[in-house]
Amino acid sequence: MSTKAAAATSADRWTRQIRDELRAGGSAERAKGAQHFFQHVVVCRGWKTADLRKYSRDTRKQILAEGGQELLIGVADRLFTGEVNEETIGAVLMLEGKTAAFGDAEFALFERWMDRITNWAQHDGLVYCLVGPMLARDHRFAPAVMKWAKSKNRWKRRGAAVAFIPAAREGELFSESKTVTHALLADQDDMVQKGLGWLLREWAKAHPKTTVPFLMTIRKDSPRLVLRTACETLPPATRARVLRKPGT
Repeated sequence: MSTKAAAATSADRWTRQIRDELRAGGSAERAKGAQHFFQHVVVCRGWKTADLRKYSRDTRKQILAEGGQELLIGVADRLFTGEVNEETIGAVLMLEGKTAAFGDAEFALFERWMDRITNWAQHDGLVYCLVGPMLARDHRFAPAVMKWAKSKNRWKRRGAAVAFIPAAREGELFSESKTVTHALLADQDDMVQKGLGWLLREWAKAHPKTTVPFLMTIRKDSPRLVLRTACETLPPATRARVLRKPGT
């Protein structure tokens, strides 16, 4: 058996094991309760987030010990299907905190994963926990992320905003964030609007002197959901000024 074939066999074995353990360790009652967080039916095994995080990290150690990063990414790629929430989010948790070692190949892989997303939890795990830190560390990825704002895929459009949040907290890529904002202001999808509002809220919270003047320039054309979310952490007087309808 070739090295490549052996690696694929190991990844398949680990994937089967993880799926079996996630199925066995879940709670039907908790899985039913999780539906309240989503607008459509989502397949869940019923794991607590803290337990899933611990399981994913413990499993990551074992996989890395056996086959290193290549095997870990191979397993994560098989798990990130969008079909079962704990499998998809578990894939992200296994890679979380490892993004400093990722580069162009991993970014391209995560971009492909965007087409597998079926709900906001999977999206925010992938984009906020993996793509965002990569973008904050390496600004070369910014142009590719910004292109998502024009995608027909709602999750890519949301991702065009959410991916910039880690950089926003460091006061970086404001010009790019503004470009994305203008590209998404007319978007009617509530998931996209919430993602854009989240980005602007982080800018307003960390850098209000830079952000509030920008919010004043877009308030006429901004959906109220975006603007309200962006202003959540601002002082009441400033929030009222931004939210006041122009001309009143």
